[in-house]
Amino acid sequence: MLRSMRILVFSCRNSVCRMLVGAWLLGLACFFSGPSLTAAQAGSRAGDMKSPPAPLYTGERTSDTRDAHLGLPDAVSMPEAVQRAMKFNPSLSAQESQSRSSEEGRKSARGAFGPKLGMSYTAVKREGKNSPASARPPELGTYSWAVEISQPIFQGFKLLATYQKAALQADSDKAALRKAGLAMTEQVQTYFLDYLRAEENVRSERDSLARLRDQLRITTAFYDVGLRPRLDVLQAEVNASQAENLLIQAENNRDTYLAMLNTLLGLPATARANYTGRLAHVPFRLSLEQCLETAYRQRPDLYMAAKSVEIADKDQRVVQSDYYPQVEAYYNINQTGNTPDLQKSGGRGSRGSTWEVGARGTWNVFQWGATYYADKQAGWLVTKMRYEEENLKLNVGYDIKSKLLAVHEAEKRIYMAEKGVEHAAEAYKVALARYQEQVGTNFDVLDASSKLTTAQASLTGAKADYLTALAQIYVAMGEFHPDLMRR
Repeated sequence: MLRSMRILVFSCRNSVCRMLVGAWLLGLACFFSGPSLTAAQAGSRAGDMKSPPAPLYTGERTSDTRDAHLGLPDAVSMPEAVQRAMKFNPSLSAQESQSRSSEEGRKSARGAFGPKLGMSYTAVKREGKNSPASARPPELGTYSWAVEISQPIFQGFKLLATYQKAALQADSDKAALRKAGLAMTEQVQTYFLDYLRAEENVRSERDSLARLRDQLRITTAFYDVGLRPRLDVLQAEVNASQAENLLIQAENNRDTYLAMLNTLLGLPATARANYTGRLAHVPFRLSLEQCLETAYRQRPDLYMAAKSVEIADKDQRVVQSDYYPQVEAYYNINQTGNTPDLQKSGGRGSRGSTWEVGARGTWNVFQWGATYYADKQAGWLVTKMRYEEENLKLNVGYDIKSKLLAVHEAEKRIYMAEKGVEHAAEAYKVALARYQEQVGTNFDVLDASSKLTTAQASLTGAKADYLTALAQIYVAMGEFHPDLMRR
């Protein structure tokens, strides 16, 4: 059953009433032209969660990458690569568009607090029958024009909860934009390090090929004077040929990472960008407790989870608004006549006008439990979001711990790999010297050269893995760190 109420309804035709109505409307206009509501004014913030740092980029972005290659420096460092990806990668433009959309939604929800102006025009044509039939039936028409201004007074806290939800969603999408920026930073840094690793492997394979060609030259010279068998020459040729194939593979691998980097930066895959950097060991001295404290304070996904709980709570408030009456004030003017222009034209023209100011309310008294069960449903969703927030906090702890262990592991591997390169280089020098003195074998030289190449690749991989682990743990802490090679 729906019960309607209309209160404080009266007709006013004198100048005093008109002045009162004008003053009322002027007051409403002044109220809504003042400072806009803020999210802090509209509702509570996300508990103990602090707002994450400002987005990694500001201003309007563009997804047009046609001119992204213009102004490309001769040497692109890691921080420059990250910044260019922030500016030209289309996926971030899409996420920013979502954030801007949510901000406009917040403004739209704020507008619901203000007065509404509506207009209507109605035309009704009637025809009747008279007796006798020969008499012409009279043609009657009813035309009306109305203007109404209404102002919500009480909507069961629905308008407030809706605005608070929109403001929370805007904050959440800003955090999502930062999350996307951090993910893009990690992706660019990972491929940048892969490219540096591949470039270092190319240099290592070139050195290996140079060593094997030198060995082939020495072995051939010994064979020509009868000091070495033909088998040594054949073995040296086979190893040199294999080294050439490995070099081709290494160069192809490098070019693949180059194309991927170009794509992330909004560049054509064929662009000859010069990405420069050095795989250096940069100490990481933060403890597990420090990493966790930073992550709980800065991670955008935790901030978004807290906002999701609040958004679900506002959804429940919107549902609960149906428990209350809906009241609004109004002022309307209505003109009625029997001509389309509502003018007194001819002997049969007529016109009348009325206006009124008052308040009206509606109250859904009984709906077969629809509001009650919808309220219960929304309450369980709030509980669900709270459990998901707690689960995310637990997963963050595991994420930080595992990534910190990866940092320490790669750091230890660097130390061991450096020792391995030193020993392998010394072993190669010894094997080569013994072979030149005719006391060692060709196999010893080739084997030592192969082990040196493997040791160099292990060192390169350990350094790259260490820096990659740094990129991952910085993102896991919610920290923007574009230059991993900087102490």
